[in-house]
Amino acid sequence: MPILDLRTGPVELTAALVDIASESGAEREIADAVEAALRAQAPHLEVVRDGDAVLARTHLGRSSRVVLAGHLDTVPVNENLPLRRTGSGAGEVLHGLGTVDMKGGDAVFLHLAATVPAPRHDVTFVFYDCEEVDAARNGLGRIERTLPGWLRGDLAVVGEPSNAVVEAGCQGTLRVELRCAGARAHTARAWMGSNAIHALAEPLRRLAEYRPRTPVIDGLTYREGLQAVRVSGGVAGNVVPDEAVLAVNHRFAPDRGPAEAEAHVREVFAGYDLTVVDSAAGALPGLAAPAAAELVAAAGGRVAAKLGWTDVARFAALGMPAVNFGPGDPTLAHTREEHIAAAEVTRVAEVLGAFLAP
Repeated sequence: MPILDLRTGPVELTAALVDIASESGAEREIADAVEAALRAQAPHLEVVRDGDAVLARTHLGRSSRVVLAGHLDTVPVNENLPLRRTGSGAGEVLHGLGTVDMKGGDAVFLHLAATVPAPRHDVTFVFYDCEEVDAARNGLGRIERTLPGWLRGDLAVVGEPSNAVVEAGCQGTLRVELRCAGARAHTARAWMGSNAIHALAEPLRRLAEYRPRTPVIDGLTYREGLQAVRVSGGVAGNVVPDEAVLAVNHRFAPDRGPAEAEAHVREVFAGYDLTVVDSAAGALPGLAAPAAAELVAAAGGRVAAKLGWTDVARFAALGMPAVNFGPGDPTLAHTREEHIAAAEVTRVAEVLGAFLAP
């Protein structure tokens, strides 16, 4: 089992974590290493294991509790392991799977767990499994069922990459399928049938002319979207198709819930057969919460709206404000070229260290 030194700098700890392969569903080795390190090097924390998730927390009797959460898994390797380093000093860059998504964030949290034994807030650290796969397998969902008290707090910080900027809340997401029916015929006698693919012209026109909302919530602008993401249909090269399906994804601001978002999409496509395939609520920014305001202040007042869905929504559903704050450029996640600036890892560690400092 790899041995992790939690007291080394968060950059070195990032490098050590990246070199432990942890594709979704195969997190046991990294979870074992994290658990062993926390038990040996952070005796001030209560540590528990749940499957391949590791949780630790303080019991200092503080008036508030902050949850720091990061997933241990990565997408499959894509010729980007082991870790490779370029540059030096302030210009050093770490290249490799998981540097951005999100072992840089995990390294920061682990370093803080060992080096800030008496933070001003009680802190719960959650290192969980299976975030990069189906939501039903997400370790947070299992923890909510088996150890629900461990996810409660006054603020949750998810260490997903955010370019070292606090990203508050997140958008909700809704996926629907729109079906058009037709009648089959030989293409040599097309007038005898009805082309279902041609019938998609009207809903596609509505999409092309759609103007999304840009609501402002807690001073943050959320940009909604309604986009066609897939078209399917057709039987054979000489048959008029009798069915066509248009898949549409709606990203909606957190001032709407899934039911309101669905009603809106049905209004846009009035007269068409719609089936909801998937939906997930967003998360309101919650910046008025005292702990959230403290974090934003520690980050120099820089805050942005999260234009995407992350696990902050799971914490918001538990009734607590949640933000994304982690090192790395999210556009590099899941790419072969994934890499992270060492300076950004250090920056996030400094901000969170100042936020937690007694």
